[in-house]
Amino acid sequence: MSEVKKIATRESYGNALAELGKEHEDVIVLDADLAAATKTGVFKKAFPERHIDCGIAECNMISVAAGIATTGKVPFASSFAMFAAGRAFEQVRNSIGYPKLNVKIGATHAGISVGEDGATHQCNEDIALMRTIPGMVVINPADDVEAKAAVKAAYEHVGPVYLRFGRLAVPVINDNEDYKFEIGKAVTLREGTDVTIIATGLPVSEALGAAEKLAADGISAEVINIHTIKPLDEEAVIKAAAKTGKIVTVEEHSIIGGLGSAVCDVVAQKAPAKVLKIGINDVYGESGPAKELVKKYGLDADSIYEKVKAFV
Repeated sequence: MSEVKKIATRESYGNALAELGKEHEDVIVLDADLAAATKTGVFKKAFPERHIDCGIAECNMISVAAGIATTGKVPFASSFAMFAAGRAFEQVRNSIGYPKLNVKIGATHAGISVGEDGATHQCNEDIALMRTIPGMVVINPADDVEAKAAVKAAYEHVGPVYLRFGRLAVPVINDNEDYKFEIGKAVTLREGTDVTIIATGLPVSEALGAAEKLAADGISAEVINIHTIKPLDEEAVIKAAAKTGKIVTVEEHSIIGGLGSAVCDVVAQKAPAKVLKIGINDVYGESGPAKELVKKYGLDADSIYEKVKAFV
């Protein structure tokens, strides 16, 4: 059996920007002195005249992006999630969200899998923050294929978009001919009848692994990939609640305000069902190897399997 291909979605972001730059001359990429880490350096090498290094000043970078958007260009402002969503929140809210400007925010190094950089850089709050901004689209791709498709879709969407990418290489799971990316539309990766696992980002592949283990125990688990947290595919959630009656959300993010909260909002209002939220449990992260942290915080296939089995 051949080894599964793994690519970090931040790599996908850089490659997708370079491809986008070839097709559209109005694409401008901004970075906060992190081009090597966010991988926007790929775009910079190809189109140096359309890449702007704003220095270690994310708040200013967001304001610059807002100004560029008013000229009809399509800026992609890039930095670590902790800085793009956290440090520059006021500018994102007031300079991009409020005037509904066509700015795309490429936030890399999100979640606990930033690893050795530790709690200060492990942003587990960004989805919650960005969800609160009126009109902001929030996308969290699961793999290389989805990340590239998300960048293209973000360009085509008129309005602010927050794109979340990771540092750790993850399995490519969407490399099939019938894969289609559409903002706001969930993707069912596995059919099931006993429980529905709704995952986003890095844990999607782990959720598939957990479903395999559950199947061996006679538990039929449906797996749904929700790449767009906002707007959420409410129809998919309602359908799942009616089908299995039990939903488990999995995210590399705080269980407060992220995918789990978004799903619970829908379930409480429109489709009563039991829900278990798996994610970062209201704690800060810590420094350590990414894979070990993913396991310690219960986001690996074995941990998801154990929690879902107990829930069912």
